[in-house]
Amino acid sequence: MLNELHIENIAVIERADIAFGRGLNVLTGETGAGKSIVIDSIGAVLGERVSRELVRRGAEKGMVTAAFDVEGCEDWLKDNEIEAEDELIIQRRIHSDGKSSCRVCGNPVTASQLKELAALLVDIHGQNDGRQLMDERRHREYLDRFGTDPAFLAAYRSAYQKYSGIQKELSALEMDEIEKERLSDSLSYQIQELERAELKPGEYDSLCARRDLLRNAEKLSEALDAAIAMLAGDEDNAQTLTQNAAYYVGKAAAYAPELESAEKSLNSAAFSLTDAAESLRDFRENLDFSPEEYDNLETRIALLGKLQRKYTRDEDALIAYLAECREKLDNIQYADERSEKLKKQLAAAAEDCRGAAARLSRNRRETAKLLEERIIGELRQLNMPSVRFAVEFAPLSGDPGFDANGCDEIRFVMSANAGEELGRISRIASGGELSRIMLAMKNVFAEKDPVATMIFDEIDTGVSGIAAQRVGEKLYCVSLGKQVMCVTHLPQIAAMADQHYLIRKQERDGRTYTDVFPLDREGRRQELARLHGGENITETTLLSAEEQLEGCERFKAEIGRKA
Repeated sequence: MLNELHIENIAVIERADIAFGRGLNVLTGETGAGKSIVIDSIGAVLGERVSRELVRRGAEKGMVTAAFDVEGCEDWLKDNEIEAEDELIIQRRIHSDGKSSCRVCGNPVTASQLKELAALLVDIHGQNDGRQLMDERRHREYLDRFGTDPAFLAAYRSAYQKYSGIQKELSALEMDEIEKERLSDSLSYQIQELERAELKPGEYDSLCARRDLLRNAEKLSEALDAAIAMLAGDEDNAQTLTQNAAYYVGKAAAYAPELESAEKSLNSAAFSLTDAAESLRDFRENLDFSPEEYDNLETRIALLGKLQRKYTRDEDALIAYLAECREKLDNIQYADERSEKLKKQLAAAAEDCRGAAARLSRNRRETAKLLEERIIGELRQLNMPSVRFAVEFAPLSGDPGFDANGCDEIRFVMSANAGEELGRISRIASGGELSRIMLAMKNVFAEKDPVATMIFDEIDTGVSGIAAQRVGEKLYCVSLGKQVMCVTHLPQIAAMADQHYLIRKQERDGRTYTDVFPLDREGRRQELARLHGGENITETTLLSAEEQLEGCERFKAEIGRKA
C-alpha cells in the first residue's frame, strides 16, 4: 500500500505531500489542474521513463519520494541485498539535463530494478489501456493471465522450443547449391593447406628456440670448450684437483676424525664436477649442425608464421580450426543425409507441438468459459444489463498450424445491446463501454494479483449517469480488498471516496502552482457541488451533493453488512 507521496518541483507542482489511506482514494480538480501529474509522479518513482520536461521550470531537479508497506516485497529486497525497516522508501530524482537517479531505502538502484519492484507494488490503469483492449494481439495474454494452467503453458513452450531449434538447424543446412559448392571449395583448400603443414602443438616455439640457439652457436661453443677444459682438460683441471684434495683430506682424517665430513664434501664435489663436465660435453656435441638445418628451421618457422598471420590464430588455435573445417566440410558433404534426418526429427517435434498445443487449447477454452461468466457478471453490475461477452477461438491458418503461443487465434467479442450480433470490441465498443470492460477485467484479475495498490487514471472516460454511479460502486467494492486511487471528473465516483483530494491550480507572483488538499466532509460537499454545477455553487447543488454523500454512505453500510 502507498502511504505517503512527496512531490517536489515536478511540472507545476512546487511541493506537495499527500498521505494516502486504505480503501478508495479519489483525486478531483479542474481540467488541467494537475491531477495526472500526481499519477505521472507515481509512475516516475516506480521507474517509468521520464524526461527533463517533467522538471519544474527554473529548478535544477525534481524529486518524488514514496513510502510503501514492505509486505509482498521481502523476496525482492533480499535478492537485491536491501534492508527495509517499517516502510519501503523509494526516491527518484530527475535533473534538468534529463538524467535521473533512483534509490530504495537509501540504496542506489537502476530503473530496471525499480520496474521489477513496481510490478510488486502498483497496477496503474492508464488512459491508453482501453486502446490496448482493442488490440486483439493482447487478448490471448489477458486470457492466460486470468487462469490458463501454467503447466500446459510450460509443456507447450518446451515442445515449441525443441521444434524451433531443429527448424533453425535445418534452415542452416538448406543453402543453395552455388553457395554450398563455394563453401565446400574454400573449406577443402584450407584443410589441404593446414594438413600439408603437419601442425604439432608447441612446435613453433620449440623451433624458434632452436634457431636462436644456432644463431649463437660459435660463441656458445667457445664458452663451453673453455668450461670443459677447466673441468676435465689438462692434469691441473678442477676434477683432478678436487679428487686429489679429497685423497689428502682422507689421509688427514685418519688422524683427525672431525675432518671426515670435509672428505665427504670433497668427494661429493668431485662427482658433481664429473656430472657437470659430461652434461657440457653432451650439450656441446648437439651444437654440431649443418647449414641445411638452419635453413630448414627458417623455412619451417616462416611457413608456420605465414599460416598464423593468414588465419589470425596461434598454433594451437590453428589445429582446432583444422578440426572445425573438417567438421563443417563433413556437414556439407553429408548435408542431404543430415537434412533428411532433421526433417524426420522436425516432423516428430511438430507432432509433439500439435499435441501440446491441443491440450493447451482445451485448457484455454475451459478458462475462457469462466472468464466469460465473470466478465458478463461484472459488466451487468456496471449498468450493461444486456451485454454478451465471449472469447472467440479460431485455428491458426497456414503450415504448421501453430506458433510460439499455441494453435489458436484468440479474440474477445461482445454485444452491448439486446438483439445485436457479437462483434469485435475494436469495432463496436464505445469509449464508455471500453472503460467499463477494462474495469471489469481489472477487477477479475485483481483477485489473483498480489499487488496491493491499483491506480485508475480517468476510468470514467465516456461514462455518465447511472453507469457512472455503478462504476463508482464497483471501484469501492474493489477497494475493499485493495488500495484504489482514482482520478475522476464525475461526482458519482468522487462521492464513493474514503479519502478525497482536491487538486487546485493557482497563480501567485506570475507563476503557476498546483496544490493538493485533503478534503473533510464539508470540503467534499463543496467539491461535489462544483462537479455537479461548475462554478455556480448554489444551495440546490449543495443539497444534491449532501444527498449523494448520504446515499454512498448507505451503500457502503449495506456492503459492510453483507460482508
